[in-house]
Amino acid sequence: MFTGIIQSVGRVARLEPRGGDVRLHVDTAGLDLADTQLGDSIAVSGVCLTAIALEPHGFSADVSNETLSLTSLGQLKAGDPVNLEKALRLADRLGGHLVSGHVDGLGKVVSITPDGRSQRWTFEVPANLARYIAAKGSVCIDGTSLTVNEVAGNRFGINLIPHTVEHTAFHARRVGDAVNIEVDVVARYIERLLSRGETPKLDEAFLKQHGFA
Repeated sequence: MFTGIIQSVGRVARLEPRGGDVRLHVDTAGLDLADTQLGDSIAVSGVCLTAIALEPHGFSADVSNETLSLTSLGQLKAGDPVNLEKALRLADRLGGHLVSGHVDGLGKVVSITPDGRSQRWTFEVPANLARYIAAKGSVCIDGTSLTVNEVAGNRFGINLIPHTVEHTAFHARRVGDAVNIEVDVVARYIERLLSRGETPKLDEAFLKQHGFA
Protein backbone atom coordinates (compact mmCIF):
# COMPACT_ATOMS: atom_id res chain seq x y z
CA MET A 1 0.00 0.00 0.00
CA PHE A 2 0.97 3.63 -0.59
CA THR A 3 -0.26 7.07 0.45
CA GLY A 4 -0.10 9.00 -2.82
CA ILE A 5 2.43 11.42 -1.34
CA ILE A 6 5.32 11.57 -3.82
CA GLN A 7 8.72 11.17 -2.17
CA SER A 8 10.93 11.92 -5.15
CA VAL A 9 10.89 12.51 -8.89
CA GLY A 10 13.20 10.00 -10.52
CA ARG A 11 14.13 9.46 -14.13
CA VAL A 12 14.10 6.50 -16.45
CA ALA A 13 17.75 5.48 -16.78
CA ARG A 14 17.09 2.91 -19.47
CA LEU A 15 14.55 0.41 -20.77
CA GLU A 16 15.80 -3.08 -21.48
CA PRO A 17 13.53 -5.27 -23.68
CA ARG A 18 13.28 -8.81 -22.32
CA GLY A 19 11.34 -11.25 -24.52
CA GLY A 20 8.19 -9.19 -24.90
CA ASP A 21 8.30 -7.32 -21.62
CA VAL A 22 10.74 -4.75 -20.24
CA ARG A 23 13.26 -4.35 -17.44
CA LEU A 24 12.98 -0.78 -16.21
CA HIS A 25 16.00 0.91 -14.64
CA VAL A 26 15.17 3.99 -12.59
CA ASP A 27 17.48 6.71 -11.27
CA THR A 28 15.82 7.59 -7.97
CA ALA A 29 17.45 11.02 -7.56
CA GLY A 30 17.04 12.02 -3.90
CA LEU A 31 15.02 8.99 -2.78
CA ASP A 32 16.87 7.17 0.00
CA LEU A 33 16.83 3.40 -0.63
CA ALA A 34 18.90 2.53 2.46
CA ASP A 35 15.91 0.81 4.05
CA THR A 36 14.79 -0.89 0.82
CA GLN A 37 15.39 -4.58 0.23
CA LEU A 38 15.12 -6.79 -2.83
CA GLY A 39 11.49 -7.68 -3.37
CA ASP A 40 10.15 -4.47 -1.83
CA SER A 41 7.44 -2.53 -3.63
CA ILE A 42 8.02 0.93 -5.10
CA ALA A 43 5.33 2.91 -6.88
CA VAL A 44 6.52 4.34 -10.20
CA SER A 45 4.06 6.98 -11.42
CA GLY A 46 1.36 5.12 -9.51
CA VAL A 47 2.27 1.61 -10.64
CA CYS A 48 3.38 -0.81 -7.94
CA LEU A 49 6.61 -2.51 -9.06
CA THR A 50 8.92 -4.98 -7.34
CA ALA A 51 12.57 -3.99 -6.92
CA ILE A 52 14.62 -6.87 -8.34
CA ALA A 53 17.98 -5.09 -8.19
CA LEU A 54 19.25 -2.22 -6.07
CA GLU A 55 21.93 0.12 -7.37
CA PRO A 56 23.83 3.03 -5.77
CA HIS A 57 21.41 5.59 -7.20
CA GLY A 58 18.42 3.57 -8.26
CA PHE A 59 16.69 0.26 -8.74
CA SER A 60 15.48 -2.08 -11.46
CA ALA A 61 12.07 -3.70 -11.91
CA ASP A 62 10.53 -6.04 -14.44
CA VAL A 63 7.40 -4.65 -16.13
CA SER A 64 5.05 -7.21 -17.64
CA ASN A 65 3.45 -6.84 -21.05
CA GLU A 66 0.09 -6.50 -19.28
CA THR A 67 1.33 -3.49 -17.29
CA LEU A 68 2.98 -1.95 -20.34
CA SER A 69 -0.27 -2.13 -22.30
CA LEU A 70 -2.61 -0.87 -19.56
CA THR A 71 -0.54 1.96 -18.02
CA SER A 72 1.56 4.88 -19.19
CA LEU A 73 4.74 2.91 -18.42
CA GLY A 74 4.49 1.52 -21.94
CA GLN A 75 5.09 5.05 -23.28
CA LEU A 76 8.18 5.81 -21.20
CA LYS A 77 11.49 6.78 -22.77
CA ALA A 78 14.96 7.12 -21.28
CA GLY A 79 15.17 10.43 -19.42
CA ASP A 80 11.44 10.72 -18.69
CA PRO A 81 10.56 11.86 -15.13
CA VAL A 82 8.57 9.47 -12.93
CA ASN A 83 6.92 9.92 -9.54
CA LEU A 84 8.34 7.63 -6.85
CA GLU A 85 7.00 6.44 -3.51
CA LYS A 86 8.21 3.61 -1.30
CA ALA A 87 5.64 1.29 0.23
CA LEU A 88 3.76 2.49 3.31
CA ARG A 89 4.95 1.28 6.72
CA LEU A 90 2.49 0.81 9.58
CA ALA A 91 4.13 3.65 11.56
CA ASP A 92 4.00 6.16 8.67
CA ARG A 93 1.66 9.13 8.51
CA LEU A 94 -1.16 8.73 6.02
CA GLY A 95 -0.92 12.14 4.41
CA GLY A 96 -2.90 11.33 1.28
CA HIS A 97 -5.28 8.36 1.01
CA LEU A 98 -4.79 4.61 0.80
CA VAL A 99 -3.41 3.74 -2.64
CA SER A 100 -2.79 0.19 -3.86
CA GLY A 101 -0.55 0.92 -6.84
CA HIS A 102 -2.90 -1.08 -9.08
CA VAL A 103 -3.80 1.27 -11.91
CA ASP A 104 -7.46 1.15 -13.00
CA GLY A 105 -6.91 2.76 -16.39
CA LEU A 106 -5.52 5.65 -18.37
CA GLY A 107 -6.80 9.20 -18.32
CA LYS A 108 -5.83 12.18 -20.47
CA VAL A 109 -4.85 15.76 -19.65
CA VAL A 110 -7.51 17.94 -21.30
CA SER A 111 -6.50 21.42 -20.12
CA ILE A 112 -4.13 23.30 -17.81
CA THR A 113 -5.20 26.79 -16.74
CA PRO A 114 -3.53 29.26 -14.35
CA ASP A 115 -5.59 29.85 -11.20
CA GLY A 116 -3.83 32.41 -9.03
CA ARG A 117 -0.49 30.84 -8.10
CA SER A 118 -1.98 27.40 -8.62
CA GLN A 119 -3.06 25.57 -11.75
CA ARG A 120 -6.46 24.12 -12.59
CA TRP A 121 -6.18 20.83 -14.48
CA THR A 122 -8.95 18.97 -16.30
CA PHE A 123 -8.71 15.26 -17.00
CA GLU A 124 -10.83 12.91 -19.07
CA VAL A 125 -11.29 9.24 -18.14
CA PRO A 126 -13.21 6.32 -19.66
CA ALA A 127 -16.86 6.01 -18.62
CA ASN A 128 -16.17 2.85 -16.62
CA LEU A 129 -13.87 4.90 -14.32
CA ALA A 130 -15.80 8.17 -14.29
CA ARG A 131 -18.56 6.67 -12.14
CA TYR A 132 -16.07 6.18 -9.28
CA ILE A 133 -14.94 9.82 -9.24
CA ALA A 134 -16.89 12.26 -7.05
CA ALA A 135 -16.51 15.95 -6.20
CA LYS A 136 -14.39 16.40 -3.05
CA GLY A 137 -13.42 12.74 -3.21
CA SER A 138 -9.91 11.37 -3.69
CA VAL A 139 -8.25 10.17 -6.86
CA CYS A 140 -4.70 9.01 -7.55
CA ILE A 141 -3.09 10.41 -10.72
CA ASP A 142 0.37 9.14 -11.65
CA GLY A 143 0.74 8.03 -8.04
CA THR A 144 -0.26 11.41 -6.57
CA SER A 145 -3.17 11.65 -4.12
CA LEU A 146 -5.40 14.53 -5.19
CA THR A 147 -8.81 15.98 -4.29
CA VAL A 148 -11.44 16.27 -7.02
CA ASN A 149 -12.93 19.76 -7.40
CA GLU A 150 -15.77 19.05 -9.80
CA VAL A 151 -17.04 16.33 -12.12
CA ALA A 152 -18.82 16.77 -15.47
CA GLY A 153 -19.53 13.57 -17.37
CA ASN A 154 -16.24 11.81 -18.09
CA ARG A 155 -14.19 14.85 -17.09
CA PHE A 156 -13.10 16.11 -13.70
CA GLY A 157 -11.01 18.99 -12.41
CA ILE A 158 -8.37 19.40 -9.73
CA ASN A 159 -6.15 22.21 -8.47
CA LEU A 160 -2.40 21.76 -8.23
CA ILE A 161 -0.55 24.06 -5.84
CA PRO A 162 2.96 25.22 -6.84
CA HIS A 163 4.61 22.75 -4.44
CA THR A 164 2.89 19.77 -6.09
CA VAL A 165 3.79 20.93 -9.60
CA GLU A 166 7.43 21.52 -8.66
CA HIS A 167 7.95 18.32 -6.65
CA THR A 168 6.22 15.80 -8.91
CA ALA A 169 6.38 14.85 -12.57
CA PHE A 170 3.36 17.10 -13.24
CA HIS A 171 5.84 19.83 -14.20
CA ALA A 172 6.60 17.78 -17.34
CA ARG A 173 3.00 16.93 -18.23
CA ARG A 174 1.30 18.61 -21.19
CA VAL A 175 -2.21 18.71 -22.64
CA GLY A 176 -2.90 15.40 -24.38
CA ASP A 177 -0.56 13.36 -22.17
CA ALA A 178 -1.76 10.05 -20.78
CA VAL A 179 -1.82 9.63 -17.00
CA ASN A 180 -2.32 6.63 -14.74
CA ILE A 181 -5.61 6.69 -12.82
CA GLU A 182 -6.40 4.78 -9.64
CA VAL A 183 -9.83 5.46 -8.17
CA ASP A 184 -10.53 5.46 -4.44
CA VAL A 185 -10.82 1.86 -3.28
CA VAL A 186 -13.73 2.82 -0.98
CA ALA A 187 -15.83 3.70 -4.04
CA ARG A 188 -15.22 0.24 -5.46
CA TYR A 189 -16.27 -1.50 -2.25
CA ILE A 190 -19.44 0.58 -2.02
CA GLU A 191 -20.33 -0.33 -5.60
CA ARG A 192 -19.75 -4.00 -4.77
CA LEU A 193 -22.11 -3.81 -1.80
CA LEU A 194 -24.78 -1.98 -3.79
CA SER A 195 -24.56 -4.48 -6.66
CA ARG A 196 -25.43 -7.22 -4.15
CA GLY A 197 -28.42 -5.26 -2.91
CA GLU A 198 -26.81 -4.40 0.41
CA THR A 199 -26.93 -0.97 2.06
CA PRO A 200 -23.48 0.20 3.25
CA LYS A 201 -23.51 1.21 6.91
CA LEU A 202 -20.97 1.70 9.66
CA ASP A 203 -21.05 -0.82 12.49
CA GLU A 204 -22.39 0.79 15.72
CA ALA A 205 -19.96 -1.17 17.93
CA PHE A 206 -17.03 0.04 15.80
CA LEU A 207 -18.20 3.66 16.14
CA LYS A 208 -18.50 3.38 19.93
CA GLN A 209 -15.13 1.67 20.23
CA HIS A 210 -13.43 4.55 18.41
CA GLY A 211 -15.33 7.31 20.19
CA PHE A 212 -17.65 8.35 17.35
CA ALA A 213 -20.90 7.32 19.07
